[in-house]
Amino acid sequence: MTQDQETQNVNAVDSGASPVAGEDPDMARILRRETHSSRAGAATIAAVLVIVLCVYALLESGVRAVGQPPWLIDPSTAAERVIALPAGISPLLLGASGAVIAMVGLFFLLHAVLPGRRARHLLRDPRTAVVVDDEVLASALARRARTAANVTQEQVMVVVSRQLVVVNVRPTSGSRVSEEAVRSAVQAELEEMSPVPMPSVRVNLAPSGVIGA
Repeated sequence: MTQDQETQNVNAVDSGASPVAGEDPDMARILRRETHSSRAGAATIAAVLVIVLCVYALLESGVRAVGQPPWLIDPSTAAERVIALPAGISPLLLGASGAVIAMVGLFFLLHAVLPGRRARHLLRDPRTAVVVDDEVLASALARRARTAANVTQEQVMVVVSRQLVVVNVRPTSGSRVSEEAVRSAVQAELEEMSPVPMPSVRVNLAPSGVIGA
């Protein structure tokens, strides 16, 4: 399923909303490239490692076939040492080697399993494809929340993820901040921008206030 098909499913209930220009199949590949990180780097590294190992094994086998001494280690000797593990190797070296191999394997496993989405959202527009960073969305929502709570810029922090917007507010001491008012203001700003997918809003009010200037 493409990114655009996912966004159609998420917003299927909103039948009256303007379409995303990227819902056009001609734009799907471009938008997916903009909202997902490329796997080309990891795939290239894996391919180079496999090629190098195969070439080295082939050369060592060829050297052995013509009766010459091995460059580094004879293939049969290497196989015997692997089978005999952990004999002949210090526990420290064996543990370090295992940790390195495990980290390399975890690196490639995570690149293969994780979706690799970038911190970006699509904006609904019937004429063009708009991709905006989550930091830009957070800045706009923080400004709206700051106005609704009547606090300074330092008293509001907004974190935007794919499915959730978290608004952290530290009210001024002696003044009461309505959590519902802040949530409604942020939700209205989101509905005006119409990001895809549309995240939900959660407001956290700090228990201790800030002394006003």
